[in-house]
Amino acid sequence: MPLPWLDSPQSSFPDIGLALADPNGLLAAGGDLNPQRLLEAYSSGIFPWFEEGQPVLWWSPDPRMVLFPGDLRVSKSLQKTLNKPYYTVTLDKAFAEVIACCAQPRGDSAGTWITAQMKTAYTQLFEAGHAHSVEVWRNGVLIGGLYGVALGQLFFGESMFSFESNASKIALVNLVKHLHQWNYKLIDCQVSSEHLESLGAIEISREEFRQQLHELLPRPGKSAPWKIETF
Repeated sequence: MPLPWLDSPQSSFPDIGLALADPNGLLAAGGDLNPQRLLEAYSSGIFPWFEEGQPVLWWSPDPRMVLFPGDLRVSKSLQKTLNKPYYTVTLDKAFAEVIACCAQPRGDSAGTWITAQMKTAYTQLFEAGHAHSVEVWRNGVLIGGLYGVALGQLFFGESMFSFESNASKIALVNLVKHLHQWNYKLIDCQVSSEHLESLGAIEISREEFRQQLHELLPRPGKSAPWKIETF
């Protein structure tokens, strides 16, 4: 079966149940990353992931890794790090810087999937109040953070970075605590990782994820911009 191609702005996504098993979750190709298309994708359980030189590729893997905010696990060692006074955490203060840091090559890789097209698209979502960032600072220097998209009572995590040990975990824990207080019910982590599993993330089926979308997207979320609160 050929991969569906989104050849016009009016092209609709295929049903996520038609996504390929290998590679896991590949659903469609083509189209662009305009804000309306991205919001349609997230609302349908789909996200873009592709590399420079490729067409836009759209994914809906099965299973799906998610984190229920109330199930967050914080180890004793991480709690000690969180209690240290020299970290400052902010929300929606440096979105452009966060996505730029997330886009930097990691390890032995010379490339990145966060292309210039991606940066522009998610910055537009941020300016429209749909995308959000978490920043971790030390002595005024950005050392960690993450960004993602919030719709209804769901947060769709996109990427995180860390220039110091545990900085991305500090960002995630602070995000999860705020989302829990704001009555968000689910954080989409997309695909499995030991890093996220250690914090309480689990895998659910694509159909269960679809049901979560159906229930949580209509519910009101927190209005933008987001700010750090004391609970």
